Amino acid sequence: MAAAAAKIAPSMLSSDFSNLATEAQRMLDCGADWLHMDIMCSHFVPNLTIGAPVIESLRKHTKAYLDCHLMVTNPLDYVESFGKAGASGFTFHIEAARENWNELIQKIKAKGMKPGVSLKPGTPIEEVYPLVEGENHVDLVLVMTVEPGFGGQKFMPEMMDKVRRLRQKYPSLDIEVDGGLGPSTIDAAASAGANCIVAGSSVFGAPEPAQVISLMRNRVEGVKAAW
Repeated sequence: MAAAAAKIAPSMLSSDFSNLATEAQRMLDCGADWLHMDIMCSHFVPNLTIGAPVIESLRKHTKAYLDCHLMVTNPLDYVESFGKAGASGFTFHIEAARENWNELIQKIKAKGMKPGVSLKPGTPIEEVYPLVEGENHVDLVLVMTVEPGFGGQKFMPEMMDKVRRLRQKYPSLDIEVDGGLGPSTIDAAASAGANCIVAGSSVFGAPEPAQVISLMRNRVEGVKAAW
């Protein structure tokens, strides 16, 4: 079974929101594979960001894969609007969907989006195994390497054990990490088995974002054989 391909997803939460379409294109020109969109409802996490109308507006300006991470209390309520808006991936939190994840995955797929599941640092990795192994399964697992809610936080290396365990069980799964990723932390994430890398301030704050994106992709590709 082939190893999952490296995908670098700049977090648009760190972009200049007043020029979102321009910033999105700049990241793609710098080599980004996906654009990571952080959706926060202010209930599940103590912050409020963007919703489906912004995704819909951005979709008019790009064909890029819009990797939407929903940090919301009732993800089922957002499936239809994000599907209509043009979201590519819809990643929900297991903590907000323990009772209805099967229905949620079905509806995400029915709207033409790729389903993913995320978990907070304090949530055991075992909670997502049924969502990966079920007949109606997710395509991606996002391991948060910071507490969700705000950008610019420090990477939590202890979360790499979750990534390692996922990679050992699921060799071809898309495993995403989000929080504090950059040149100083990419090696830990890549060697543990993460292939989808979300990076915000380390990319947008770099003098040469293309170099940072290229470095992270090369580090992932360079260790895949060891997974």
